[in-house]
Amino acid sequence: MTADEQAAMSLAERIVPEYVSNLKFMQTLDSLDVFELHQENDILVIKGNNANSMAAGLNHYLKNFCDVTVSWHAFDPVEYPEQMPKVDSVVRVEARTQERFFLNYCTYGYTMPWWKWEDWERLIDWMALNGVTMPLATTGQEAIWQKIWMEHGLSDEQVRSYFTGPAHLGWHRMCNIDGFDGPLPQGWIDSQVELQKRILERERELNMTPVLPAFSGHVPPQLHDIYPEANITKVKGWAGFPQENLCHFLSPMDPLFAQIQKEYLEAQTDLFGTDHIYGVDLFNEIEAPSWDPETLAAMSRGTYESMAAVDPEAKWLQMGWMFFYDQKHWTPEIIKAYLGAVPQGKVILLDYYLENTLVWKHTESFYGQPYILCYLGNFGGNTRLAGHFRQTGERVEDTYANGGDNLIGIGSTLEGFGVNQFMFEYMFDKAWKTGIADDQWISKLASRRLGRPETSAEEVWKTLCDSVYIRGSFSSQCPLTCGRPCLEGFWHWTAIHTERYDNAILVNAWKKLMETPSDRDSYRFDIVNLGTQALGNHFAVLRDELTAAYRAGDVEEVRAVGARMQELLDDIDALASCHPQLRLDKWISDAESFATSEEEKAYYARNARTIISTWGRKCNIRDYATRQWSGFVQSYCAPRWAKFVEELQACLEEGREYDQTAFFKWCESFEDNWAINGADIQYRQPSDPLTLSKSLAEKWFVK
Repeated sequence: MTADEQAAMSLAERIVPEYVSNLKFMQTLDSLDVFELHQENDILVIKGNNANSMAAGLNHYLKNFCDVTVSWHAFDPVEYPEQMPKVDSVVRVEARTQERFFLNYCTYGYTMPWWKWEDWERLIDWMALNGVTMPLATTGQEAIWQKIWMEHGLSDEQVRSYFTGPAHLGWHRMCNIDGFDGPLPQGWIDSQVELQKRILERERELNMTPVLPAFSGHVPPQLHDIYPEANITKVKGWAGFPQENLCHFLSPMDPLFAQIQKEYLEAQTDLFGTDHIYGVDLFNEIEAPSWDPETLAAMSRGTYESMAAVDPEAKWLQMGWMFFYDQKHWTPEIIKAYLGAVPQGKVILLDYYLENTLVWKHTESFYGQPYILCYLGNFGGNTRLAGHFRQTGERVEDTYANGGDNLIGIGSTLEGFGVNQFMFEYMFDKAWKTGIADDQWISKLASRRLGRPETSAEEVWKTLCDSVYIRGSFSSQCPLTCGRPCLEGFWHWTAIHTERYDNAILVNAWKKLMETPSDRDSYRFDIVNLGTQALGNHFAVLRDELTAAYRAGDVEEVRAVGARMQELLDDIDALASCHPQLRLDKWISDAESFATSEEEKAYYARNARTIISTWGRKCNIRDYATRQWSGFVQSYCAPRWAKFVEELQACLEEGREYDQTAFFKWCESFEDNWAINGADIQYRQPSDPLTLSKSLAEKWFVK
């Protein structure tokens, strides 16, 4: 058995242990990624050119022959038929792309800051099953930076205070914020080193090429005191954070940049090895020190050359997000100069957000540099049904047909996992020549969520894909339940709740799915997921009734509608409690599990609460990463709405106008207290989701 065959078999033992005795993996000499399935009596033979392709072959079998969904969450069971279905004829599937990319710096904050090895092990298996070849791998880098900055003369306290808390490290790594919720505990820094070693070992075992970080110019402020002649500038700002949290940037044209790059890459290679692809993003959501094309070209050239001087095989991978995010500054002329300064083929771009903008169409396919088309799909780890199923497929096919020969892959740059896993599976299936049309794909999706073919379930999922999943995800996609209360619309750009579909369609789909019960965990999740969304959408109807009652001066109706709103929030909280994906207590307990003392336990819990509520404290992205989770709705969302209703009643009773500014000050105080000090949350015991869903559908949605 080759090493790749053993890696594929080990994955199968973790995912479908009861099938292992009837599985055989065979490595082929194909030069391109390909897998093949065929039956030899009771043995299913899965061939592939490497372990990654064989894993994708196993997943193709599980999805399309066994009606099995493998979740990216370790706590979700893998449920599969007792008897292995047979493959009647040879199935051969070739890859359409060389690379399949996955993850985002933000995912490490919105989803994975509290993960242990068992969580990562499942995700890596999920990535292999979905053919991912190029995962972003940023875990553990703080230990290297701690060593380097202390060697340059900073104290341990200065360095750990320069880092942020664990959930915010993604933005620290992107040169957005420093020091928030620091100092970072040493125990956390040390634990991540060992975790990263295991992550990289498993990813490489499954033929992935992890994208490790390199130096991007982000330095501690004290470095300017040590090197007063260095070209270090202060970043103008990010997300409204105060001066003490702003970052400092060392120009790639300064000799010190190349020195630090050498120190970092050598130390990282000693600790973690290298796969010669490095993630560096100089100006993520921040202004460059200059918008002169020649200066930016010199910075780009200097960055690449600093890596190539240490690793001649170095390739530079960068997000294309900044080209979309700041189109005012990143003009075609500047992008061309910036990319053209790097030797051809030595920089790989991620076309980051296909559901909004295909950047390749505005940049002559990135001026010939290789790129990967990516579906983003989730902002902030939000829990809303989001994704444009049909459009996603159309844009992928358009890019294959017209995006140029320098398209080398597809992938996903999700900020957080959210609740729409199937959209990411669909995207990765587009990397293979499966011959499965979209309508057939939807039918198989319905079967594997339910655990069996069922016409009515297929109709539900077709309705969802055609009438609910009709707009892509966008930043600030916050349920009204979780946004700060206001009389109409939404209070802030981070909390846009407007639906893009008729909620009655979702309600009917939810009800119809209840008519085809299953004992599958994936089915139970779908019932909870559709139900909490439908109920959350209905909350906006009650809010508008509340506003109408207030404007009519009807204090009794304000009181009555307010009571119904609290009842609905309580029901949403109860339904969300029925699945661990939608529970706050898991998020908090996972964070607390890193603690070695009561003080650290409080610290980690505070950091975990903060990012999903206030995000920071003195910043302008409150409610951005909020989630409709059980425990969160009850302790954070409901009290804000209760206070809002109370204030409207008082205004009518006292004959005064509602003062939104004063109410928002109260909200800010409440939110900060919840994030910093927590609340006495009475977590619910989960009930049967199907029974509860039927009751709530009958209660809130009259036929």
